[in-house]
Amino acid sequence: MAYSEKVMDHFSNPRNVGEIENADGIGEVGNSRCGDIMKMYIKVDDNIITDCKFKTFGCGAAIATSSMATELIKGKTIDEALKLTNKAVMEALDGLPPVKVHCSVLAEQAIKAALADYYKKLGIDPEPIVGKIQEECEGGACCNG
Repeated sequence: MAYSEKVMDHFSNPRNVGEIENADGIGEVGNSRCGDIMKMYIKVDDNIITDCKFKTFGCGAAIATSSMATELIKGKTIDEALKLTNKAVMEALDGLPPVKVHCSVLAEQAIKAALADYYKKLGIDPEPIVGKIQEECEGGACCNG
């Protein structure tokens, strides 16, 4: 299984690793059965994601997609972050092997889960804005599967 240079770079030198104290939104997706768990933290100021960090337990592709996803939404508006797709994450990494595509889906869902948490903290129902969050792996189609 061959990885692009960008995937290897984001795996070897992940950006934005860690936690944000008093984060405005925290989202966790994945499943311990499949071995990939992503936790995203966001800080929002005036509708802009001013900081984004992650902690991921999983394969190299899971770490690389988490890293790239944080890079893609940092400094963006909430609306721009909500439009981030797993396809955009994969394209930014110059592709992923087919068996690792699920990692990019988890990264997209982790960001949406953090944004949903942000809205919940504001007392707003997030589902009409963020959509339904797929927090668990489906049918064993996981990064380590």
